[in-house]
Amino acid sequence: MKTKDLCTWMFSHSSAGRSISWWLCRVVLLQQRILDELSSSLYNLLQVFKKDSLFQFGVVNNVINYWDMMLDEKEAVTIVSMVQIEAGLIEYHYGCVDSSRLHFMNAAEAFAMDISVTGVLGFRTVHQADAKPQLVLVTCTGRQANADGTSGSSSPSGNLDTLDDNIIQRVNSVANPVELSQVQPDSHENKLNFQPHGRYECDILMTPRLVQNANSDGGNGVSPVVGSGKVLTAIQQAIILALCLHHQRSRRDDELSRWEMAPYIEAIDSQHKCHHMIRFSCDIMRIRWESTRSRTKQRALLMMDKLVKAINESFPVAALRMQVSFGIYIPTIPSLRKEYGELSLGCGMVGEALKIFEDLELWDNLIYCYRLLDKRAAAVDLINARLRQDPRDPKLWCSLGDVTNNDSCYEKALEVSNNKSARAMRSLARSAYNKGDYEKSKSLWVSAMALNSLYPDGWFALGAAALKARDIERAVDGFTRAVQLDPENGEAWNNIACLHMINKKSKPAFIAFKEALKFRRNNWQMWENFSHVALDVCNLFQALEATKMVLDLSSNKRVDIELLEKIMTKTEEDVLKASLNSHATKAQATSASQDDSIKGSCKDPENVETNLEEREWDMLLAMIGDILQQVKS
Repeated sequence: MKTKDLCTWMFSHSSAGRSISWWLCRVVLLQQRILDELSSSLYNLLQVFKKDSLFQFGVVNNVINYWDMMLDEKEAVTIVSMVQIEAGLIEYHYGCVDSSRLHFMNAAEAFAMDISVTGVLGFRTVHQADAKPQLVLVTCTGRQANADGTSGSSSPSGNLDTLDDNIIQRVNSVANPVELSQVQPDSHENKLNFQPHGRYECDILMTPRLVQNANSDGGNGVSPVVGSGKVLTAIQQAIILALCLHHQRSRRDDELSRWEMAPYIEAIDSQHKCHHMIRFSCDIMRIRWESTRSRTKQRALLMMDKLVKAINESFPVAALRMQVSFGIYIPTIPSLRKEYGELSLGCGMVGEALKIFEDLELWDNLIYCYRLLDKRAAAVDLINARLRQDPRDPKLWCSLGDVTNNDSCYEKALEVSNNKSARAMRSLARSAYNKGDYEKSKSLWVSAMALNSLYPDGWFALGAAALKARDIERAVDGFTRAVQLDPENGEAWNNIACLHMINKKSKPAFIAFKEALKFRRNNWQMWENFSHVALDVCNLFQALEATKMVLDLSSNKRVDIELLEKIMTKTEEDVLKASLNSHATKAQATSASQDDSIKGSCKDPENVETNLEEREWDMLLAMIGDILQQVKS
């Protein structure tokens, strides 16, 4: 029975247990994470199951009623937070940034957790002499704090760690679980991250050493997590890691955004008690962060090596591994090993990466390694040897086509897959585009996206092929679908705006250009097009700002005189209209009764509005003067 049919059958027979939809969410998400590409059919199933799970367990009262008053409010809040975290992880996996953030914030709100980042003086390195400001995480964990700063009766108690364990065990149905307190927090098996000592010595501290003593809370339960000895429960730690994931996905991948993730990672590292999977996930995030820095890259590689080796260790037992596992986003074992291979490749260990990719049968990565070693013939021989063993593997045929640049290999992949290989269709579509056959490329992209619609680059390529084929409507649809899946695709936003300009739709083009310029601010051509569209929608401020940006980016060498003339003409007309309206307003005020105008005419709302408009026109004229002066110089 197919997964979709099985889930439909189980969901239709779930009247006896309302938690079946929650379990189906977990099963389907696991299947999606095992697959190579995102599946739109599984996404639709997940949306149905997620909606039902939130309906049943997204409210505290519903949870209490489900267990027939066997739970108190604290236990119900823990379950509500867990289902919200898992719902957010579903949206995160599919790249839905806003909806995932909403679920993560709902989890924090249900647990009455206020999280923020602040700066505290501290030391980042071993040999640092002067304290520098360090980003640290600040949490307020009191539920329904009173106005005088004391927490109410619903605040988490000191034994909430054990409470979290009990609820997690009840949700996950773990038989005879071992309590978290029985695990030695500092044991070699439990704590996978390296401390800066021994042969793994590194002068960068795992967590910053703060100057101020933050051991005492500030009345409302507010204190930095790092350096204060503040204990976070398992659910609170899961929420912090979830927000860290959202921070990583919602911001540009640069050094600044990675440093902004550091407080979340260090907040978990500073905890003496952590579930195995929480520590595992935190170490993975730290590895991804430190692998981008030259001073900590070696430590990241050693940590990753230890994580991969710890997969097959017998400790901790399965009961401990399962706790909070569904509320933590960790890669599958093959994905973790692949990441280890890529990290080894980034450190120059091509031979080690080659062994990992060959063992995992990751032919694309393997081909890349052989190209680095200038052994393309060896890659062809390896793939041919695998094809002799399994001639009906479409992935092998696609990989062979990538190496040999032969379209017949992609056609063979389609043949052995009964025209179900989306990758083969995408490869043929790219080949047709490169050859100038845009109609064929467009049709192939349409077929490929019908097989798998959750592929942003494919929609962008479809829009580009349709644009070359003079199919404007299809091009707009392709670029629109691309930005729906990847809102930070500035090129797609720019293409949408240009197509709206061609269709004489100034307002949609203005909106699209504003989105495009968020990610492509150094493109003077885009600013120039935006200035024309802004003038068409009568937004003179935006038109002048765009004109000034064009001058700045082109070093005062690019200026559209015709556009400036239109702006000047439009400004003169608007100034004249504003002057006439001002005179009419003053005439009406003069003809009004003496009593109504005696008290504080300067505070008349009409006069205030007129003065505001005059200030706006003064600013507009000042901008025009600056631009003309810049053009003259």
